[in-house]
Amino acid sequence: MTTVAVELELPEDWQALRLPEALQERLQNLLDLQDAQGSLSSQERREAEALVQLVDMLALMRLRADAVQSPRRKETE
Repeated sequence: MTTVAVELELPEDWQALRLPEALQERLQNLLDLQDAQGSLSSQERREAEALVQLVDMLALMRLRADAVQSPRRKETE
C-alpha cells in the first residue's frame, strides 16, 4: 500500500465539507431505488459506490480537520 500525505489549507468553514445537496439527493434516490427494486443496474451501482466513497472521504477530512483544529482552539482559550 502506498501512503500519500497531502497538505491542505482549511477554509474557515471546514465543517461544511459535505456532499453538495444535489449529489446527496442523487445518492438518496439511488438508495431508495435499490430498496424498491432490490438491486441497481451496474451503472447505478458504480455511481452510488462513487458517491459513498466521496461521502466517506469528506467525513474523514472533517474528522482530521477537527483533530488539527482542536489543539489550536485549546491554545487560544
